Amino acid sequence: MPSFRAQLNITGLRPGNQPEAVMEAAVAAVASAHIVEANQLDVVAGVARITVRFTVDANAYAAENRQALQAGANMRHAVEEVATTARLAVLRRSRGKWAPVG
Repeated sequence: MPSFRAQLNITGLRPGNQPEAVMEAAVAAVASAHIVEANQLDVVAGVARITVRFTVDANAYAAENRQALQAGANMRHAVEEVATTARLAVLRRSRGKWAPVG
């Protein structure tokens, strides 16, 4: 099964939400259609970034990438209910390295 990462920069919380709600929303959105392998929170250059690693069902290469991009879009949509976001990146694991999709 191909492995992907969706990385989303978080620029702030929406009023009334707790920080934990960001990752919960992200994981739930991806897990609704894919197997979530891991998740983490990092601070890169002073900006919070969440990463959700997941797999998609094996298929044609382009179809796998489309599924991963859709998962990233779904994650961003869910997270934007509780936080403000910036850059979204979807990466695919290929030969031991993470490469951007799309």
